Amino acid sequence: MLSPGQIGLLSGWGVFSTLRVAGGVPFAFERHWARVTRDAAALHVQVPDDPERLRLSLLDLVEANQAYNSTLRLVIVRNSGGMWAGPSSGRASDVIALTADSKQWGDGVNLAYVEQARHAACSFTGTKILSWAMNLTWLESAQARGFDEVILLNERGEVAECTSANIFAAYGSQVRTPPLSSGCLPGITREVLMEEIRAPGIEIVEKSLTPAELESADEVFITSTTRNLLPVFRIEGRKIGLGERTRQALQKEFSAYVQRYVAERKRATA
Repeated sequence: MLSPGQIGLLSGWGVFSTLRVAGGVPFAFERHWARVTRDAAALHVQVPDDPERLRLSLLDLVEANQAYNSTLRLVIVRNSGGMWAGPSSGRASDVIALTADSKQWGDGVNLAYVEQARHAACSFTGTKILSWAMNLTWLESAQARGFDEVILLNERGEVAECTSANIFAAYGSQVRTPPLSSGCLPGITREVLMEEIRAPGIEIVEKSLTPAELESADEVFITSTTRNLLPVFRIEGRKIGLGERTRQALQKEFSAYVQRYVAERKRATA
């Protein structure tokens, strides 16, 4: 049972991750769990000590909801600390998990900028914490102006990320994405692209990007668990890019990787 005085809910003191469920399998669970564990350590949030038991519980949730191809939100909230904490449940933290239908994002996105939205030098930059209201407010404000998402700039005026997606820019055969030192979140799709995906003739590198450099790219796309690789059509009303050849090549290899992962996990549990 959750308490109205649960400090993790009242203060956003907790961590979360959003997973894709494909064919009944939580994709890249190991990578998500590794990031959750890192983020939780930074925020002094205790996580379950048996990730395999947790994974099996998530599979039970997927089965109960018949959410075999869906989006899954995993949340870990802290239960004590601070003067507003409610009566102790005796548990250091609680796990909350939910499933939802996967969102349809359309063919591409139009982006706007938000200045001074990421402080790259902050010790909590890059952690995926429950205190998400600023991201939601920036997104809501942009959507009220007719945009789909926003590009968050850091204190140096460099491109960091979107509110819930990483960003990539293609220049010929080279694809650039902001380094973690820009203040961006280490997204799982970003991680898989950089560590696992090999498309012939395409190189992915970390490199700082200014807005001007981003707008001069041949292609721009954003990545996230729910979006895959989604093209950017316009930034602040300016048309971006010359095509989608590079993104399509990477998307093909990424989709194949997801299929292999799902097939391997199903064989392992058969």
